[in-house]
Amino acid sequence: MSPVTHFLTGWVLANAADLNRRDRAVVTLAAVVPDVDGLGIVAEILTRHSQHPLLWFSNYHHALHTLLFALFVSVCAFFISTRKWISSLLALVAFHLHLLEDLVGSRGPDGFNWPIPYLFPFSNRWIWTWGGQWKLDAWPNIALTIMLLFVTIWMAIRCGFSPVDIFSPTADRSVVAVLRKRFQPTTSTS
Repeated sequence: MSPVTHFLTGWVLANAADLNRRDRAVVTLAAVVPDVDGLGIVAEILTRHSQHPLLWFSNYHHALHTLLFALFVSVCAFFISTRKWISSLLALVAFHLHLLEDLVGSRGPDGFNWPIPYLFPFSNRWIWTWGGQWKLDAWPNIALTIMLLFVTIWMAIRCGFSPVDIFSPTADRSVVAVLRKRFQPTTSTS
């Protein structure tokens, strides 16, 4: 799935509990961070025509989609959050939602089903894959992203903050004001 889908999934999940701005950011980041291994695509693209191309994306994407990394992210969430237990638990759930989304919707254009080496580096016995994996641009992925976007807008109007709050509270107030002006019904007084 796209990083946008993972991001919105994490943000919606973070709002399942009464978390402050930092804790919401921690849970949201936990839903995106498994794809940090995808940054190898930059080196791969830059060296693809060289004599010794670096196949970092092809060889290592999903290398961090593991239980070990999930536990690491959860422990980090515990130490940097305010509501430690709930934030670290939600970070663990967000990480696993990322894995689930990738399991069902990350097939490449060449038909490759990205496997998830869940117990790596301890074992290669439990590698997750699903033969019905949707392509990245398949309608279910697009539908899920649109649904998450609608939920995010609804929550921003209702709660008074949006995912923009993670980056800039000032910009977020403007975003929420625009959303409320556009989508909240006005009551007229007679």
